[in-house]
Amino acid sequence: MLAVNFLKAGETVPVLKDVFHLTLVYNTGAAFGILASRVHLFIMIAVISSGIIIYFLRSRSHSAVFREKLSLYFILGGTLGNLTDRLRVGAVIDFFDLRVWPVFNVADSFITIGAVLLAWSIFFKGKHVGERG
Repeated sequence: MLAVNFLKAGETVPVLKDVFHLTLVYNTGAAFGILASRVHLFIMIAVISSGIIIYFLRSRSHSAVFREKLSLYFILGGTLGNLTDRLRVGAVIDFFDLRVWPVFNVADSFITIGAVLLAWSIFFKGKHVGERG
């Protein structure tokens, strides 16, 4: 990974000064560093949640709409990406730094986009764009 090859832990490189930096952080916790150093717990959660998502996609894919499937694939991809980091180095490797938000990575972005898309799909299930009520 480029961030690990070119940055030292904690080192930051401005891409757009005070807006976007590349900062290497090893996160042993969950989002925002919650429950730091509980690597085994997060590995177990990632494996179980990935299994559930795969089971759902395989068994119910015929009844799921495209948005739901896409959102679950995004969440699954992000989960497996972070799981890979945890298994390889014992922490998630974060490097995107917006300076006003905790440092994150591509996998985190996929999980977030997938969760928002899934919520959108559930909230607007059966409704067409522009339809009220």
